[in-house]
Amino acid sequence: MKTPEKIASFSVNHDIIEVGIYVSRTDGDITTYDLRTRKPNMGDYMDNLTMHSVEHMFATYIRSSEIAKNVIYFGPMGCQTGFYLLVRDVDGETVVEVVKKTLKNIIDHSGDMFGAAREECGNYKNLDLGAAKRECARYLSALEAKKNTLVYGE
Repeated sequence: MKTPEKIASFSVNHDIIEVGIYVSRTDGDITTYDLRTRKPNMGDYMDNLTMHSVEHMFATYIRSSEIAKNVIYFGPMGCQTGFYLLVRDVDGETVVEVVKKTLKNIIDHSGDMFGAAREECGNYKNLDLGAAKRECARYLSALEAKKNTLVYGE
């Protein structure tokens, strides 16, 4: 069997990645954004409860945003340091602004956790709105404290 090619995300030096938003790759009209909530390889990882909770809240809010029809996918990275957001035909500046608005919506959310019923989720007991709010507040604070160039290492 031929040795598989290295995938694009493994070609980025993770030691230079800081908390931020980055273009991970572009495939035609679909752009994959790296929403890096934690610096890689520093021992500070999201626990499953936090990742799962942010996923439920963020996916719901962004799929109700002004770019809803362009959202392809939102989900956690296996390394527990962020999320992937795939969108079609949306410029980076708009993505950054919508991500910030989405985080604010989660922080300000009152009411029940989205998708927290047995019928709606395969692990519905592993959700906590407070964990999602804390993670989103942490990430939003980091995003607002820097210029998001969307380029790794800048």
